[in-house]
Amino acid sequence: MKVALVHMRHSHTGGTERYVNQIAAHLAGRGDEVAILCRSHEEAPHRNVRFIRLRSPTPGSIMRMWTFAHDVERHVAQTSYDIVYALGRTWTHDLIRLGGGCHRTYLEQAHAATRSPWERWVGWGFFKQRAALALEARGLAPGAYRRVIANSEMVKCDVIRRHSVPQDSIDVIYNGVDLDRFHPDRHRLLASELRRKCGFAASDFVVLFLGTGYGRKGLEPLLHAFARFVSRTPNSRLLVVGYDAAQASYEREAARLGIAGRVCFLGGRRDAEICYAAADVYALPTLYDPFANSTLEALASGLPVITTTANGAHEILTHHESGSIIDADGGREMLASELQFWSQRRDASKPRSLAERFSVQRMAAETTAVLDRIATSS
Repeated sequence: MKVALVHMRHSHTGGTERYVNQIAAHLAGRGDEVAILCRSHEEAPHRNVRFIRLRSPTPGSIMRMWTFAHDVERHVAQTSYDIVYALGRTWTHDLIRLGGGCHRTYLEQAHAATRSPWERWVGWGFFKQRAALALEARGLAPGAYRRVIANSEMVKCDVIRRHSVPQDSIDVIYNGVDLDRFHPDRHRLLASELRRKCGFAASDFVVLFLGTGYGRKGLEPLLHAFARFVSRTPNSRLLVVGYDAAQASYEREAARLGIAGRVCFLGGRRDAEICYAAADVYALPTLYDPFANSTLEALASGLPVITTTANGAHEILTHHESGSIIDADGGREMLASELQFWSQRRDASKPRSLAERFSVQRMAAETTAVLDRIATSS
């Protein structure tokens, strides 16, 4: 097939960006002709993948979104593709994937937690959010697509409710994980070094929080829950990894709670596999995640995952077997109780065996099957 994958920004970091690379490499590896339509890009994920840069000069982030969508429309009209697969907000496609879920749901459940009080007061970003909503609605309007891929049942139900997409037009394909990179038996030496760097002892029980955007990912309730938990389990420690411009305010909150000496803030890193290997449990009390990739990464690393019903990945977990599922507004005491539960159980086999059912290869094969069906039904 001649396939166009559409995403405004190509990179090797970020959930959707990694997904683009995984699908592109899989398709190119089986002999398909793959082009990634984008405004900017890094190194190609496969030697047979090429880039089509659509970069009309445009001021401002709002106009860049609209201009890119128009550029895609114009390019597709002039080029013969068997499949156009959209991974972002455009309106010219055969197949569209909602890796970020429905934008209005994100706005309702999590956006306020990502902004400072000043930004909330002045309504900062209002027009950008309106533009994103309009682009999403146009891309999911009747006749704009042939099929839709959702990465969880949660997102599938949401897109049916918000955009009236027919149920039989949606395929649910869960994300995939690199089972070699994330593995409980690897990285032990580097993980031990990381624990020592943070001042953690070998016998400490280490809770990991990993994510960019601390507000949406739920670090504030985790800090409060950890403060309760540590009073019962003195040898517990919290490792915080990921980028947030307001990190200093969270460090001050940890100090106010009296746990600063037990919490290590590392900021953004590119060695997530080492961070998982240095921990005993992964906590992600997120306010909204269509399917947090870190859920699978932690499981593949042998860690039980404590997360919320607002994370679509909770659908693959079995409570108190591979992790814990709590309500998004379940409270800090519930989160502290689940930390206590896992501090008494350390078995990497069940999380790992669950993750092995969700490899990148499985995800790519299921996605390619959808592409093949669309191509052969043209």
